[in-house]
Amino acid sequence: MWQEAIEAALDTLRGNIRNHPGLFPHITEGQKYEWGGNDDWIEGFYTGMMWLGYEYGGDPFLKAAAEEQLANYRHRLDHHIVLDHHDIGFLYSLSAVAQWRVTGSEEARQLALAAADKLLLRYRPNYGALQAWGKEGDPENGGRIIIDCLMNVPLLYWAHEQTGDRTYYDIALKHVRKSLRFLVRGDGSSYHTFYFDQETGGAIRGGTHQGYQDGSTWTRGQSWGVYGFALSYRYTGDAAYLDASKRLAKYFIAHLPEDHVAYWDFDVAVEAGTPRDSSASAITACGILELLELLPAEDPDRAELADALQAMMASLVENYSTRSIPGAEGLLRHGSYHVRGDRAPDDYMIWGDYYYLEALVRMERGIKGYW
Repeated sequence: MWQEAIEAALDTLRGNIRNHPGLFPHITEGQKYEWGGNDDWIEGFYTGMMWLGYEYGGDPFLKAAAEEQLANYRHRLDHHIVLDHHDIGFLYSLSAVAQWRVTGSEEARQLALAAADKLLLRYRPNYGALQAWGKEGDPENGGRIIIDCLMNVPLLYWAHEQTGDRTYYDIALKHVRKSLRFLVRGDGSSYHTFYFDQETGGAIRGGTHQGYQDGSTWTRGQSWGVYGFALSYRYTGDAAYLDASKRLAKYFIAHLPEDHVAYWDFDVAVEAGTPRDSSASAITACGILELLELLPAEDPDRAELADALQAMMASLVENYSTRSIPGAEGLLRHGSYHVRGDRAPDDYMIWGDYYYLEALVRMERGIKGYW
């Protein structure tokens, strides 16, 4: 099943590259992506898919397409094009770091290090974390952290490994510690966001931006936590992060519907037409794959996690993939972006496509992502 799903996904990816040369898929409503420039937080996922596909099958077409985009990412960084956010990690881990990991490109390595330096500038010592969105002092977003950033700090861990400069590691660690303390609740659920006083660093409140309500558990946020904390354990060896990842994963699994693919928020009323978020399940699948590699063989939860992984991925392939839809540009149906904001509540999500492919190639060939 996995091999057939991968081949269908790569056929779609090749078609997109041929049909939209030099462009990136943007979020839209409908059965096609909107194609444009490199000016959102999501472009890295498209490039990362090319590298996954090249690693899987050795297709030189995919390698060339990914390499051609590096100059675009350099231009974006040099000109600071829409980079007042923490998603620098999503953009450059899946483009520059990926290219360096696969090809050894020194040009890509230097670009990734420059991106890590840019991400460091988002650190706010007053509250000891990376500011999620906006410029320093932003009245709405200053003092805000979000759980998504757990997937961006691996760029800093990587930069520390490359340079030996503890600044990258220390800031990543401070941010993850703050996230564990304030974003993870006692029952294994999570806040999407938490606010701190910009001047004093004092904790203010937990909340949400894309979830159902402030105290609910936004499923994609939960999935960022599952994978992000597992990655921090990989880089730091701190067992608290492994435990956090496992607790978030078990909560995610326990609250899935019968077909093992999440609705957009675990606390929203489920009615006819309640949006799913297939991307949340794809991200969680990748997080569980990471967990299973990191957990000791005798861990009592391994079987539960492994069974859930198989069930989620089988359902994504059989019930949510576009493998039998001619002309589809996305890989997964029924993803959601910002349901409460009425933006793309039931469409293709390029990050869902990326994590779906990452999970598949890891299950089939042991190929990891680029975190």
